[in-house]
Amino acid sequence: MSDSEGAGGVSERCGIVGVVLSREHVALSLYYALYALQHRGQEAAGIAVSDHADAGVGGESVTLLKGIGLVSEVFSRQQIAALRGTMGIGHVQYSTRGATRVETTEPLLVTYRNGELAIGLNGSLVNATALRKELERDGRIFHSDSDTEVIAQLLAKDLMHHTPLEAVKELMRRVVGSYSLVILLDSSVLAVRDPLGIKPLCIGALKDESGTPTGYIVASESPAIDTLGGELLRDVHPGEVLLLSPPESPRSPGRARQKGMPFESHQLYRGINSAHCIFEYVYFARPDSVIDGKLVYDVRLRIGERLAEEHPVEADIISPVPDSGITYAIGYARCSGIDYMEGLIKNRYVGRTFIMPEQSTRDTAVRLKLNVVQANVAGKRVVLVDDSIVRGTTSRIIVDHLKKKGAREVHLRIGSPPIIAPCYLGIDTPTRDELVACGRTLEEIAAFLHADSVRYVSPEGLIEAVGIEVSNLCLGCASGNYPVEIPGEQCIARQLRLSHFT
Repeated sequence: MSDSEGAGGVSERCGIVGVVLSREHVALSLYYALYALQHRGQEAAGIAVSDHADAGVGGESVTLLKGIGLVSEVFSRQQIAALRGTMGIGHVQYSTRGATRVETTEPLLVTYRNGELAIGLNGSLVNATALRKELERDGRIFHSDSDTEVIAQLLAKDLMHHTPLEAVKELMRRVVGSYSLVILLDSSVLAVRDPLGIKPLCIGALKDESGTPTGYIVASESPAIDTLGGELLRDVHPGEVLLLSPPESPRSPGRARQKGMPFESHQLYRGINSAHCIFEYVYFARPDSVIDGKLVYDVRLRIGERLAEEHPVEADIISPVPDSGITYAIGYARCSGIDYMEGLIKNRYVGRTFIMPEQSTRDTAVRLKLNVVQANVAGKRVVLVDDSIVRGTTSRIIVDHLKKKGAREVHLRIGSPPIIAPCYLGIDTPTRDELVACGRTLEEIAAFLHADSVRYVSPEGLIEAVGIEVSNLCLGCASGNYPVEIPGEQCIARQLRLSHFT
């Protein structure tokens, strides 16, 4: 995704992980898993661990380490070695609205009736403001403006009178929006996915060299499981809560593990449809991730092929905007028969522009990040392939650079439909007035971007490439119709209400 700008309070598009181990300390495993999820957030990172082995005891011994920066910047070898505990959660953060501050860095640690709980969120609540005001009237004190603290305070309140599972069920009934959660409390890690399954979450098994189970991992994406040498078991279902405890650990009364299952599963809400975020497949996820049964690399390859079928053009080379456009460009080149050639080389020591919250840094960042290979583009008709365009500023800079280096023509081919509406569920997209595709024709967009032409994959082509029914996808940013009620916006007729769930 080329560029966008935030507005308003604080929401999250992040990476989360939870790990439980039978004997070994968990901090190093969390550290490696967060490295695998670094692409989901480059502004802050945190780890919370617990060494409680006694069932039914609260999390008084939760130890938290977090800070601003990349995983490699936040944690030292000595700090990781000092984190003692066999279960824990981790978080990498990208604040889609507002600057990252220490008080909004996750996991968040709050007090509840038996001690402490730590929580990490990937998502964004639509009704966070209303819930915050309600909790403040009840005397709850907030230390940040994050959605995560709203969730944590709701849990802490309900845990005064309910079991953890009952408290989570009440939480899911109250909050509206997108959320995948990892929660550390009561000698367990809880993994929660919202009833629409908007944000990804998967579960994996960890084993030693002899094949003996050593623990479990939940994570936003499957490469975190791969990094730990684990086995991807499945996705967490929409509306499902998993309770993970270390193998061979004592169990709390009344929480017997389901026969034949390596972890507890509780399907708290079940709807007719889901609403998986289409941009997980288009942009957010690593190409080697398997999300809801789909290998992201294959999806992007098919999108590129569909782009070539829908929007052919006479050209000399197909070139991606690295790294986001690479797989699409391979698919386009394969289908079109036009040579694939890199016209841009990425400096991988510069952060992605989409993850930079300050617009003033964006133009400089593009020049730092991408360098034109003049010998590959001079005198050539270039098809430049990328995943998406939001504001268009970065894309225009790239097109200008290519033409300054001698490209005869530059034709943009985009692996998503035009983004015409804001996202309220965890993507950093601006208001409609700032969206380059909103209210403009294709010719006007091309003129704005200084391109010879611009074409997008059709919604039908995108849905076919993903291989999931449109009734189970969220395409709000491309259609203006959302799967949850948002004041002032249209909601699709199939919206799921918790009262409809069984």
